Amino acid sequence: MAKRVLVGVVTSDRMAKTRRVEIPRLVRHAKYGKILHRKTVCHVHDEDNTSGLGDTVEIVEGRPRSKLKRWELVRVVTKGKVVDIAAMRAAVKAEATAVEQQGQEASSKPGT
Repeated sequence: MAKRVLVGVVTSDRMAKTRRVEIPRLVRHAKYGKILHRKTVCHVHDEDNTSGLGDTVEIVEGRPRSKLKRWELVRVVTKGKVVDIAAMRAAVKAEATAVEQQGQEASSKPGT
């Protein structure tokens, strides 16, 4: 039997050598015909921990490695962009306080 090959997005990389990959799919509702968004969750074996959160990966069906793992990582198709929102907010806040301090210094100088 041929092994299935799927492409999905890594949603968790907290486990050692294991990744949680979501594979999106569209399903038509049987009665109403509306298109529904569904996802398949696969636990994937990643021997070298090469993939990370948000990466698009190609996986292949393999032998059972544990209770949940039935898939193996083939390759990382594209690297994901992980954005640290807390760091971005801190940078904006620091920039705003610096601009505010410069404004106060300029207004406190007499004779200009």
